[in-house]
Amino acid sequence: MSKHIKTQLLTPDGTLFEGEATAIQVPGISGNFQILYNHAPLVSALGMGEIIIQSVESGDLHYAVLGGFIEVNQNLCTILAEKAEYSELIPIEEVRAERDRLKALLKTITQNREEVEHELRIAENRLKVADS
Repeated sequence: MSKHIKTQLLTPDGTLFEGEATAIQVPGISGNFQILYNHAPLVSALGMGEIIIQSVESGDLHYAVLGGFIEVNQNLCTILAEKAEYSELIPIEEVRAERDRLKALLKTITQNREEVEHELRIAENRLKVADS
């Protein structure tokens, strides 16, 4: 009997991962946590951060995630992400340019700062995950 977790990572745009994993690390809203074989049933909200799926077939897979939910029950893990992106598909130079533009914009604006700061956090998270 294999000690694997059947795992799905779903977004509104489609399925990013479907397969078996030995462990899944996710960014909960109160901090990162890990799912292992025979984890207790769980439903939790996700924050912005990095999902790491230790795939049986492909090794460690890294995804930048914006938020969503995770459900774990009887070694089935379903991650419903608002937005997620595979680390190797993140256009690093484009995201760096966007980060730099947002940092410069923050120096000059007084209104809508929260929106720009949020977009900056997203860009910085994407870069962090792409570098992992």
